[in-house]
Amino acid sequence: MGKFWIKFAAIFVAVFAVDQIIKFVFLNGFRWDGEFFSLILTFNKGVAFSMFAFLDEWLKILQLVLIIALFIYLVYQKELLHEHWVAFALLLGAGSSNLLDRFIHSGVVDYVFWHKWFEFAVFNFADVMINLAVAIIFIQILIEYKRKKAK
Repeated sequence: MGKFWIKFAAIFVAVFAVDQIIKFVFLNGFRWDGEFFSLILTFNKGVAFSMFAFLDEWLKILQLVLIIALFIYLVYQKELLHEHWVAFALLLGAGSSNLLDRFIHSGVVDYVFWHKWFEFAVFNFADVMINLAVAIIFIQILIEYKRKKAK
């Protein structure tokens, strides 16, 4: 295994482990109620904002297929993988952690609930990492586009 795959795996495992450790704390009874947000245990049977919850057990199969397909695609699209490897390691680590929840707890373990001024969907660390990964890819593409345009 080359240095690239070791670094990729380290980020993947770190995101996966941190997410599962935080979830373990909530699964064992931790709760905190604050003025702006609360830290409460919930189980999301769907994806963001509980969309597609009606798919029930099929959702975890679909998510598994999507994660495996993305990984296989990236292995064959080496240039894309190498351009955005940190983001894809974050994305796959977080997505795999949420997927594990679906198999073990029948739903994703969520715990951050924003409720000041408006109520937002309950989310977790993995969700933040997925959004960060998408933002990193977007920023990298934008920087590359501007660099090419400046030539």
